[in-house]
Amino acid sequence: MSINVEFINPFLGSLLNVLSTMAQTDANHKPPMLKKTNIARGDVTGIIGMVGNKVKGSLSITFSEAAILDITCNMLGEKITSIDETVTDMVGEITNMVTGGAKRILADAGHDFNMATPTVIAGKNHEIHHHCQGKVIQIPFSSKKGDFFVEVSFEDVV
Repeated sequence: MSINVEFINPFLGSLLNVLSTMAQTDANHKPPMLKKTNIARGDVTGIIGMVGNKVKGSLSITFSEAAILDITCNMLGEKITSIDETVTDMVGEITNMVTGGAKRILADAGHDFNMATPTVIAGKNHEIHHHCQGKVIQIPFSSKKGDFFVEVSFEDVV
């Protein structure tokens, strides 16, 4: 499957919607790029697998520490100063909300799939392993408090 903008945009739109409505956070994305390594560019990642009749793949969202602390503080209304269980739970929930929003949009276009439970990985230089053999497209984002990165990877199911 060649990943095109019509397939990626629902994830990006869903992410921006979740962040603006739930965390009062605005972000801007930069041009997408093909990712060549498994090393995360941030400090905490939520990854979720998806499987449908025609396609399988995964989405990951990796946040810098500054970005996710700000987002978590905004969502919970309390001061958070380090990546802890509250923050990792929030990353899992954001990943789930983003994928759920994109799933609804894609279903309207005839792309139905089921989602797994998100997995969260934290730590400097952690690795992200997508749930398929497809190319990994990475879209960098920036917010007032820090950067984060969306990665999508899909392959046709034979």
